[in-house]
Amino acid sequence: MILLAAVLLTAAQALAHNVTAGDAGYIQEIWGADHPFMYLGAKHMVTGYDHILFLLGVVFFLYRMKDVGIYVSLFAIGHSVTMLLGVWYGWGINAYIIDAIIGLSVVYKAMDNLGLFQKWLGFQPNTKVATLVFGLFHGTGLATKILDYDIPQDGLLANLLAFNVGVEIGQLLALAVILIVMGYWRRSPSFLRQATIANVVMMVLGIWLTFNQVAGYIASTSA
Repeated sequence: MILLAAVLLTAAQALAHNVTAGDAGYIQEIWGADHPFMYLGAKHMVTGYDHILFLLGVVFFLYRMKDVGIYVSLFAIGHSVTMLLGVWYGWGINAYIIDAIIGLSVVYKAMDNLGLFQKWLGFQPNTKVATLVFGLFHGTGLATKILDYDIPQDGLLANLLAFNVGVEIGQLLALAVILIVMGYWRRSPSFLRQATIANVVMMVLGIWLTFNQVAGYIASTSA
């Protein structure tokens, strides 16, 4: 619950997959230097509340490190593939649309954790496939934002790889914090009851994120 509260506070001040104006200028200044791009990648992951929410949902009921490794790797593969290819080939999707889908990924994972698919639809979606697919969308979201800036083609691949390494380092740092908090939380006798509340809150946050992006899209097309 403490982690979710921190996410709520962060969400009020940040934008999903946002690359700030300050970072945009920084990108122009450091282009060609690998280490600063690793820092930007790690910063993106650590401050990307949509990533953190989805990652929290993915590992919420995973108790074995082997399972955690499998699911986090699937998410990382999906995220890396579309981020790298999206920027390299200039694939661009409307930022509002892709971020709305990312919001829905949080809703999906919370519903999955609550067992609502089995209850309402009578079947359980393949969670590994879903994690990979939503990882592809998360990476596309980042690629879309990076393409908003006029970045040089010289040294593009090396810098993107450095950025992606930073993203994965940031993901491991965020995952470590989540697992430590979850480890203590799961020892509580009331964990299961609190887990239900936490996933309901997560689902509401995902709906809120999606609604904001849809509203932004409508406003941008009607302006």
